[in-house]
Amino acid sequence: MEETQKTESRRSVRGIDFFRGFLRSPEQVGSIIPSSRFMERRIVSLSELDGPLTVVELGPGTGGTTRAILEAMRPDARLLTIELDPKFSEILNEIGDPRLLPHTGSATDLGAILAEYGLPAPDVVISGIPFSTMPREVGTEIIQAIHDCLPPGGRFVAYQFRGHVGRLGRPIMGQPEVEFELLNVPPMRFYRWRKPS
Repeated sequence: MEETQKTESRRSVRGIDFFRGFLRSPEQVGSIIPSSRFMERRIVSLSELDGPLTVVELGPGTGGTTRAILEAMRPDARLLTIELDPKFSEILNEIGDPRLLPHTGSATDLGAILAEYGLPAPDVVISGIPFSTMPREVGTEIIQAIHDCLPPGGRFVAYQFRGHVGRLGRPIMGQPEVEFELLNVPPMRFYRWRKPS
């Protein structure tokens, strides 16, 4: 009972922080409410997190998806989060998991950021950044950076309200697998690519 209350309290605080982030930078957040637990489970499932040693999360926001990812990861894995909003990065620092490396910066610099932390090519990149609100060339640059960093067999999983990432990703990554999660407000689309071996 006490653990349930703590979880609900954390979700409530996260919702307020998320809304504040949306008001500060609506083009970076893309939603006024954080993700549902159903969406978090779908992210974990599509990312196949029981095997990877290096995971990257782009646009973690207030850390709801980050916590779900950490719970599913191996004890010896590392999670690098890349967030533009320094306030969100401060919230991520409070999670206190030694496997977590919160970084404030741009996803276009993915290769350089991985090198800065001495991390190998990521097994999976998970992205919640809103491709629909950014300039097309920036979105293309981010997807190209992801493609260049992934090893053969590596995965890119993006969850979005709209279909922009699918259109931007096809010329670079090929045809994605697409799924929907209706138990989220609003309903969410999931795109998954695997880099050919």
